[in-house]
Amino acid sequence: MREQRLAAGWMRELELVAARIGAFVPRLESRERLGRFLHVTVAGDARRNGWQLAEAAAEATPQGMQRLMASAAWDVDAVRDDLRAYVESALGSTDGVLIVDETGFLKKGTKSAGVQRQYSGTAGRIENCQIGVFLAYATARGHAFVDRELYLPESWIADRPRCREAGIPEAVTFHTKPQLAQAMLARALAGGLTPAWVLGNEVYGNDRALRRWLEAQHQSFLLAIRSDERLWVWQQGAPQQTKVSRVADALPDAAWRQRSAGAGSKGPRLYDWAAVPLARVGADGHHALLVRRHLTTGERAYYVVFTTRPVALDTLVPVAGQRWAIEQGFETSKQEIGLDEYEVRTYTAWYRFMTLALYAHAFLAAMRARQTPRKKGRRPARPASR
Repeated sequence: MREQRLAAGWMRELELVAARIGAFVPRLESRERLGRFLHVTVAGDARRNGWQLAEAAAEATPQGMQRLMASAAWDVDAVRDDLRAYVESALGSTDGVLIVDETGFLKKGTKSAGVQRQYSGTAGRIENCQIGVFLAYATARGHAFVDRELYLPESWIADRPRCREAGIPEAVTFHTKPQLAQAMLARALAGGLTPAWVLGNEVYGNDRALRRWLEAQHQSFLLAIRSDERLWVWQQGAPQQTKVSRVADALPDAAWRQRSAGAGSKGPRLYDWAAVPLARVGADGHHALLVRRHLTTGERAYYVVFTTRPVALDTLVPVAGQRWAIEQGFETSKQEIGLDEYEVRTYTAWYRFMTLALYAHAFLAAMRARQTPRKKGRRPARPASR
C-alpha cells in the first residue's frame, strides 16, 4: 500500500512538471508528446534514441520525437530558467553550492555540433566526442543540474559552412569552457540563486578572469588549481608570486590537520589539510590557498579560496568535499535518464534534449528529497518567482 501511494505521488508530481514545462510549449500536440517523453525518460525502461523513445511512448515512428527536439515551437531558454526555479524550490537551502564541470559524449562521425577528437574526462583520453559544460546545485537534501552549455571548439567556429549545416547560428562565437561557466553562473545569480559557494575543477580554477569575475560578484568560491599555478603569498612581510607546489613544500608539519572531506563509500574521506593566507592586493575579501595531502601517498591537490569574511579550515574542508556531487550527478543522469544516449545532431536539438533530460533528472532528485526529512536549522531557500 505504501509503495502504491508513493507511486501515485510520483505520477502526480511528474504531471505537474509536465504542466510547468507545457506552459512554454504553444501547441497541444507538442505538449502531449513532451509529457510522454518525460514519462519514458523517467521510467528508464528503454534507451533514449528516437525509435526506442517512440516505441515506449506508443508512437508508430520516431518523427514526432525528433520534431520535438529539432523544430517544434517551444522556448528552451524559458524551460531552462524554470528548471532552475524547480530545483531551488525542491532542494534550496542556505548552505547550497553551485558546481561547474564538463562531461564528454562519445560520438561517431563528424556532423554533430561541436564533435571532434578532443580530450574527454569521461573516457580519460582523447576521443571523438562532444563536450558539455554543466552547472549543478547541491545541498544537504540532494543535487541536480540547473544549466548546460555545448562547448564548440575554435575549429568549428572558424568553419561557418559546417556550423550552418549543424544549425549553429551565425551569432554564436567561440567561448572557452570557463567563459561558458561564467555565463551559466551569471544566469543563476541573476535568477535568484544565492549559493554559499561556487566549486569547480582546475579547468575553471586556473582561469583568472573567472576568479576575478566571481570576486566582483562578492561570491565565495573554492576552485581547484594546478600545482604550477602561481599565486601571491606573504614571504618575509612582502607579497611574492610563487608556484603553489612550492608553497606546500615549505609548510611545516605543524601546519597540517587531518580532517574528513565527507563520507565516502568506505567511510570518512580522511586527508591532511593546510590553509595558507594569500596576498591578493587590491581585492576586497579574504583569499587563501587550501592544500589537500593524501595520507599514504602524499599526493597533493590545491584549491584557491575567496570569501567575503574569514573562514576556518574546518569550514573549508567539507566544502571542498562537495564537488563530488556533480560527478555523481553525471553518473546517475547517464544511468537513470540516458543523458548520453541521444542521437540528435543539430545545435538546437542538443540544447532541447539536454534541457528536458536534466528536468527529468531534477524530478528524480526532488522525489528523493521528499523522502528525506529536513534537518533542524536547514530552511529551504525562497523559490525563484516564475
